[in-house]
Amino acid sequence: MSVIDILFRLDDISKKYEKYDVEKQRSLNSSSDDAFARLYSSFESQIDATLRKSELAAVETNRATVVALNAEVRRTKARLMDEVPKLQKLAQKKLREFLETDIFDDDLRCRQVKNLTRDEMEARTDLVLALPERIQAIPDGSRDGNFDNDFFEQSEESNQFRQEYEMRKMKQACLDIISEGLDTLKNLAKDMNEELDRQVPLIDEIDTKVDTASSDLRRNNVRLKETLTKVRSSQNFCVDIILVCILLGIVLYLYK
Repeated sequence: MSVIDILFRLDDISKKYEKYDVEKQRSLNSSSDDAFARLYSSFESQIDATLRKSELAAVETNRATVVALNAEVRRTKARLMDEVPKLQKLAQKKLREFLETDIFDDDLRCRQVKNLTRDEMEARTDLVLALPERIQAIPDGSRDGNFDNDFFEQSEESNQFRQEYEMRKMKQACLDIISEGLDTLKNLAKDMNEELDRQVPLIDEIDTKVDTASSDLRRNNVRLKETLTKVRSSQNFCVDIILVCILLGIVLYLYK
């Protein structure tokens, strides 16, 4: 049995018994409702397996075995590159659902879109954009270790995906700026309320002093009025006495 047959046999056995892997099954169950997580996990496992085959090909001395392993690596790389657009669509769909949700609170958003935060959604897109480079970096025995340049030319769909992602990222950045502005206004209003609260005792003290001054002024006005009334009464009494004396003088004069 050749080394290639042994490797394929090991892969078959691993796939057959992987259902008994408790940690892996728990991870699959936790992401069973997330198509992106399932597909990306498949990408990761295939990339790891392809890297192992590439490493085996690098240390293998049998040229026939090396050629066969490198051919398998190239086929896997081509298949993975064909699957990348599907992963891009899933990431784009989830990101669009997240950004178009009319909720400014990220905690509410993450409960609406698969319990994922905004940073996790953006990280998914970054992971998808980095996948082609990771796949290209796998050595496959070719002269430059990569496919032809024409194979990796960005398609119209991938360009559209990147442009839409950048546009929505800019939109989210604008929303973040607006949110920061609202937070600043909120903090400013809070500071103004605190300052007004600190001014309340001073205003109360001013009101108390004004009330005291008003009371004193009213009392002084009453006293002044009483004084004027007394002065007027005494003046009238003197005038009356003078008039009586004049009348008495006139009567005495006429009588004589």
